[in-house]
Amino acid sequence: MAVVDPVADMLTRIRNAHQAYHRQVEIPASKMKASIAVILKDEGYIEDFSVEGETMRVALKYVDGKPLIAGLKKVSKPGRRVYVGVTDIPRVQNGLGICIVSTSRGLMAGGKAAEGNLGGELICEIW
Repeated sequence: MAVVDPVADMLTRIRNAHQAYHRQVEIPASKMKASIAVILKDEGYIEDFSVEGETMRVALKYVDGKPLIAGLKKVSKPGRRVYVGVTDIPRVQNGLGICIVSTSRGLMAGGKAAEGNLGGELICEIW
């Protein structure tokens, strides 16, 4: 079955695996999903990830037996793209979360995009 929004599928798989307390989750791989996984790892939301052929494995992170990721929200969707300027990049959960922005220099966390004076498509929010 074809997936209309692969990034939303990735976020849903991570959310479902966290709710079921799985240690890792397998996701069909793509360059954009790998870039999102790099940001999640750099920001400390996942332990690690690896790409093996057409599959990406994401090792999930737990703190005191509770999932570290409390919520994932896809903002820009195939039917409604959401673009933000550098001054409009949102602070997720009053600074406790991150947003991922697709800029002209690739995918970046919202804070790094603002530091680089870049806006772009608001992909998702994670807290």
